[in-house]
Amino acid sequence: MTPRTGPAVGSTLAFVESPVQLLNVLEWAHTATPRTAQERTESAAPPSSVRPRHQPATGPAGEPDERAAGADTPTPLTPDALTLVVLSPTDPMTRGQLRRMAELARNEGYKVRWEEARGGPAAPFQTIGGLTPLLRTARRIVIGDPFSRYVQLLLTITRARDLVVVDDGTATMEFISQLASGERLVRWHRRGGRPGARDIVFAPVSASARRRLTPSRRRTVEVFSSMPIEAAPDGVRITANDFGWTRSRFGPPRITKGADLVGTSLVETGVVDPDRYLEAVTSLARTHGATRYFAHRRESSDKLHRLAVETGLEVVRPDLPLELIARRGPIGRTILSFPSTVVHTLPLALAGTDVKVAVCDIDPAWLTEHASPRAQGFLSGVTGTARDVHRLLSVTPGTA
Repeated sequence: MTPRTGPAVGSTLAFVESPVQLLNVLEWAHTATPRTAQERTESAAPPSSVRPRHQPATGPAGEPDERAAGADTPTPLTPDALTLVVLSPTDPMTRGQLRRMAELARNEGYKVRWEEARGGPAAPFQTIGGLTPLLRTARRIVIGDPFSRYVQLLLTITRARDLVVVDDGTATMEFISQLASGERLVRWHRRGGRPGARDIVFAPVSASARRRLTPSRRRTVEVFSSMPIEAAPDGVRITANDFGWTRSRFGPPRITKGADLVGTSLVETGVVDPDRYLEAVTSLARTHGATRYFAHRRESSDKLHRLAVETGLEVVRPDLPLELIARRGPIGRTILSFPSTVVHTLPLALAGTDVKVAVCDIDPAWLTEHASPRAQGFLSGVTGTARDVHRLLSVTPGTA
């Protein structure tokens, strides 16, 4: 692992807790690093496939925000100025993907600092203590999950003038909505319930972090996203992630004749009933001739074993985020998915290929009794706002 040497004053610190977050930091760095004309051409997507790279900050009435404009000029990035800090989780699947992504980051010339941030009762204190000097000298902080309590705690320490939030999946849309409305930061699948004891204890830290994520005359905030963000909160600069780094480094893929199905962790988060989910996967696979099932890194082994036995699908546990797997190939001509991040990201990563992404709605009958009241609306929004995808009607479990 990279030695524990801190970056110089004025540098950039990026904190990631998942492989997708690390991928999106690499995508952000790709846009922030000065490149030659040839490099820009090689990573360019077909014009119809992406949005404009920058969306200017706007005021409450949609007019240009003059306050933000003066302080909104991004600082160019050089590879030696970025240090990626991996706040490592404990589950083996995520750790494995993070190690692979860390190798890719080092190959790009970036420093990677691996922190066993959850390696025992004393680990958080050791991690935060070791990172405090770096946080206080960094000019810019990049984070992947504004809902993370770990990240929120780190934000209360930093004095950075520039903050960047990269995608952590569809949670970005919820973050933007909550930031704009002044709400406390709560993950979408937990909204509507009463705050627990830990939520109450951590509330002052969360509130402080939220203030740090709000633009001011002394601090700029950028959101780097492939999600469909229609309106930015006052002063926030939106930068479109078109997956230029992924397309410049991988592919184009070899395309097979069949279909591939993308798994989801909606069962593991308590949103979707496991039996209904299995029935829906079976129906989708039979209807569309899917042969492979790309498992989400959080899907349980027991569920995946049952799915393989009952559906006959080949379960694939990817060693990298699906955007890279698909771009590297081989990949099915049709990719089937339930509402998730990939219905937004795969069309961008696969721009210029003949791969079709199809999304299947979640039937309200599949939801558990413990699902958040906002679950159905949020999932429908994920599907309804996706670009360049084919929308499937919700399948009826037990039929094909």
